[in-house]
Amino acid sequence: MRSSRARLVVAAVLALLLIPAVSSAQQWSAAQKEVWKNVEAYSALAEAGDVEGFMSYYHPEYLGWNYDSALPMSAESAKKFLEYSFKTTKSIAYVIQPAAIIVHGDFAIVHYYYAGVYKDAEGKEKSGSGRWTDILIKQGDKWVMIADHGGQTSKN
Repeated sequence: MRSSRARLVVAAVLALLLIPAVSSAQQWSAAQKEVWKNVEAYSALAEAGDVEGFMSYYHPEYLGWNYDSALPMSAESAKKFLEYSFKTTKSIAYVIQPAAIIVHGDFAIVHYYYAGVYKDAEGKEKSGSGRWTDILIKQGDKWVMIADHGGQTSKN
């Protein structure tokens, strides 16, 4: 019963998130679309639990600040937490939705929402949603995170 309710809540949230994006995505520049494509790529790697693949989108000087962290953390610290998280939780469904993207040359800021359902270490299904701001820098043909801020805003 809880599983069905969690999925229903996530589906409703996802439907609401899609409404503004359908119209704004059609107005994006080629640069904004390229940046978003990279965000989707590294988000898919995170959803799949691919630590190394996801970390390949981190700049060596990365500093990120999750709502749950007292202080910003380095890429090395983030990797430790990701390895633990990916071992103890399993993603069931995960969707991201852009709110705004700004691109200036080789620098971009991406604000987006996320919603997901996952199984925790005990196998219980949980859902959550929140927002992130990723600050990206272009390295070759790839946009990588040099900083981010955000996290879960919903209550479990």
